[in-house]
Amino acid sequence: MTVPLHVRGSIVVPNAELAWRFSRSSGPGGQGVNTTDSRVELSFDLARTTALGPALKARAAERLAARLVDGVVTVTASEHRSQLRNREAARERLAALLRDAIAPPQKRRRPTKPSKGSVERRLAAKKHRSDLKRLRRAEG
Repeated sequence: MTVPLHVRGSIVVPNAELAWRFSRSSGPGGQGVNTTDSRVELSFDLARTTALGPALKARAAERLAARLVDGVVTVTASEHRSQLRNREAARERLAALLRDAIAPPQKRRRPTKPSKGSVERRLAAKKHRSDLKRLRRAEG
């Protein structure tokens, strides 16, 4: 996997900034599970990266604060039997995590008032309902 990690648009993490670790995976795999290192840990040093500008780096650090350990975010994958597929899964997870972390903040909702017509319609409906109930009560 010597391909750089494409996060979004022009934001690309160089392969040199990704650290891989492999270990034995639990779960499916038959006899091979005890001999192959199919579990993948992909680490990315957010604090020292050159792929993100200072503003994006600060935004990502704020949003990923719970997942960071000394400025490093780590993603694991062990659901597939082969190391290659787990590597691909870990790359996709890290890219999605970074994409969400650097996304621009949502626009704040501008508070609005109900229109005069909608207020009048609501009050008219309440009055109508009240009249119906009052007429029922008078008859009984």
